[in-house]
Amino acid sequence: MTETTKSPGWHGTTIVGVKKGSKVVIAGDGQVSLGPTVIKGSARKVRRISPGGHDVVCGFAGSTADAFTLLERLEAKLEATPGQLAKASVELAKDWRMDKYLRNLEAMLIVTDGTDLFVITGAGDVLTPENDIAAIGSGGNFALAAARAMMDGKKDAETIARRALEIAAEICVYTNGNMTVEVIENDA
Repeated sequence: MTETTKSPGWHGTTIVGVKKGSKVVIAGDGQVSLGPTVIKGSARKVRRISPGGHDVVCGFAGSTADAFTLLERLEAKLEATPGQLAKASVELAKDWRMDKYLRNLEAMLIVTDGTDLFVITGAGDVLTPENDIAAIGSGGNFALAAARAMMDGKKDAETIARRALEIAAEICVYTNGNMTVEVIENDA
């Protein structure tokens, strides 16, 4: 391992979030790879949490242990500020950037409460994606392009997210077609 290599070559994940109409969908594939070897094909990288009774859907890319640490921190932030995803996301991003332990975590998150859709990074970013589409991971750019191409049509958010992930799986060797899909509706 070189100085610049922190992980042992773990690759693989595509997470895509699509907001259209009253629905927001986050979908993720199930592949975890170590170098050229698929270690697991059915990992679950999209989860629903309900801190304070408010549903939030999260998808993660990167180190699984790091992502779980971040999800636990996000859940705690949401419990402290129920129903305020934006505030909790900003607080998590600030901690992630400033905390000596957290700043070494290698993961990214896409989160939604059905109203907001954010990408949260370790650089302290809480990004609202353009065109109501967010994508992260090794096949993220493929899924993003595919989803953007379908947004103007009649397809709903779930159909777009599923098809974008299928297309990414056809192109990215670190992405498979074993999907976890979570849909959350905007009550407004």
